[in-house]
Amino acid sequence: MPFVELGDLQTCYEVSGAGRAALVLSNSLGTTFAMWDPQMALLAQRFRVLRYDTRGHGRSSVTPGEYTIEQLGRDVVALLDALDLERVHFCGLSMGGMIGMWLGVHAPERIDHLVLCNTAARIGTKESWNARIATVRTEGMKAVAGGVMERWFTPKFREACPQKVARARQMLENSSPAGYAANCAAIRDMDQREEVGRITAPTLVICGTGDPVTPPSEARFLVDRIRGAAAVELNAAHLSNVEQAEAFTDAVCSFLTR
Repeated sequence: MPFVELGDLQTCYEVSGAGRAALVLSNSLGTTFAMWDPQMALLAQRFRVLRYDTRGHGRSSVTPGEYTIEQLGRDVVALLDALDLERVHFCGLSMGGMIGMWLGVHAPERIDHLVLCNTAARIGTKESWNARIATVRTEGMKAVAGGVMERWFTPKFREACPQKVARARQMLENSSPAGYAANCAAIRDMDQREEVGRITAPTLVICGTGDPVTPPSEARFLVDRIRGAAAVELNAAHLSNVEQAEAFTDAVCSFLTR
């Protein structure tokens, strides 16, 4: 996989497809850009797809200190600059969606269409995030993996598709505890509820009916505040792009090509 040096950060990325329009895919907390594998066959036919490992994840650098959503957003802008991509579609899930919101507000000239998936303008409490940070720092990633799988996938999907769940769990357990904790801090300190109304890019919000992390009420909050935003609700938990891969991909393609 290619890497690009962005200051203190070495970012691992992949570009696939020969479409004229560029589409950036941004991963969730505790995954790598491989989380988007279910979408690639179709998306790469229609777009020039850029996937990357967020700072602290996968093969990208685990830089020291706690991160911020602004920092992660600026990482994306620097990556676009390095690859000479002036303007892109952007699709992010969970933490990736939080980065997308920041870009929509602070770098609107770089964003064509915006897809915000299983995400929210604010998630959880400082206490809950601090507890998770403490757990992974002292006990490692396996200590939180079971609970995360219960949030990522519905009971029905966990029973019917154990191999897909096992693959997602492996991604999580292979994550750097330091990188994971640093990104937890970014989510802990994020509150974009007062800013999201400034997003002007055409926006699609995707949510999961059974998502306990970012339930449909959080999607409605975004749709109510982003002018002209559309919504799609899928029968899934938090990783809707895995649990409802075909419907998710169809929704994204339909929105970006209509």
